[in-house]
Amino acid sequence: MRYGIVGFGTAGYHALQAIRKYDKEGIVDVYCNTGVAPYNPMLTTYYALGKLSRNGMFPFGSLEEIQKAEQFQYRAEQVLRVNSKTLCIETQKGSHVYDKILIATGARVFCPLVEGLKLADRFLMRTVEDAEQLKERMGQANVRSAVVIGASMVGIKVVEVLNQNNIQTCLVDLAEYIFPLAAYQDVAETIEQRVENQGISLCFNATIAYMEQTEFGQMAVMTDGSRVPADIVVLCIGTRANTEIITGQVKINRGIVVNERMETSVPGIYAAGDCSEGCNLENGQTRIIGLWANANHQGLAAGANMAGHETGFHGNILHNITHFMNMDFIGFGDNKATGDILEYGNLKDGLFIRLICRNGRVVGANILDNFRISGMIKNYMLRLFAGENHEIPDYQRGMLMQAGLSVAYIEEIERKINGKSGTVSKSEDSL
Repeated sequence: MRYGIVGFGTAGYHALQAIRKYDKEGIVDVYCNTGVAPYNPMLTTYYALGKLSRNGMFPFGSLEEIQKAEQFQYRAEQVLRVNSKTLCIETQKGSHVYDKILIATGARVFCPLVEGLKLADRFLMRTVEDAEQLKERMGQANVRSAVVIGASMVGIKVVEVLNQNNIQTCLVDLAEYIFPLAAYQDVAETIEQRVENQGISLCFNATIAYMEQTEFGQMAVMTDGSRVPADIVVLCIGTRANTEIITGQVKINRGIVVNERMETSVPGIYAAGDCSEGCNLENGQTRIIGLWANANHQGLAAGANMAGHETGFHGNILHNITHFMNMDFIGFGDNKATGDILEYGNLKDGLFIRLICRNGRVVGANILDNFRISGMIKNYMLRLFAGENHEIPDYQRGMLMQAGLSVAYIEEIERKINGKSGTVSKSEDSL
């Protein structure tokens, strides 16, 4: 059996592992032109901040170590096209035919043009090279101010990096508030206050119109007319799936549409990771869920099925977990979803949690300042979406109580999930 894997991020790596688990003799070619081992894009900011060594961005080891462990051929070639009819991968150096092909090309940063912004002053944050370039520039004496466009999880981490390097920073977004795709507005406003208290300027409902050179230095002129000093600009607006090599040959929405086996609409062609659309368990529709763990699961499922071992990955929910500027924020599900609101704690200090319950499910959640309960809440949500038992296991009850939740709040969650009326909708009780 011959396997072709296009792209070698975490999805491609986990697919390779699964293939080798079920087919130790098959020939595996991995196409990737980065020349480096799979790395975690979310760790690039930690490297830029100096909290992580360069090697720390590569959780699976070096390329040489992976090749020795998994036995595959690394082809440092730019893939031009995957021919779905012939199962052929075409590159500048030639073409090769395979029995099964995986598209794991990931996503790239969305990078709109900003009038007057010099290439030397524009930075992104996704790849190892991006982190190295920003780190090098921050060390130069002429960088005193910066604008970060995009109040996202990546954007706030970049803000933290710049702030720690004593660079005057302004965070900008067209949205009304920070984390617009994950946070409830009042939670976002609390986060904004904390961020501003640490010296960060915020500008919402606006973006950069153009850059302007003045006698006081370079300025970012905003669409609302304001001017902000900006020796450099970092774009953290979002990503776009890399699907060009297979466009017009398989079903593609924003990403390549796959089923539970990670199969595309064409037999023999699979997709996994940030270039693919798997099942969003909240509504049953396909959606790109650009998360590290999601790509891992998809890659494992793809590799196993390519090697003839029947398995499936049923899907995931939207979620964000991040630590920044001495606080934790966790957002699960759809922050626009409505339903019964269950709150615990308060936004001013300590643990705060808000759950939105509807039709026997938790459809949305925000947690502030307690990452310890995030995994339990997420697993509970996933079990409910899968139609499993609504009851929180005793061991998790104990862990939630240890993390600071009251018995009354835990029981109220289960009453709402059961569809029974409860008496406690908000509580600041503690044990």
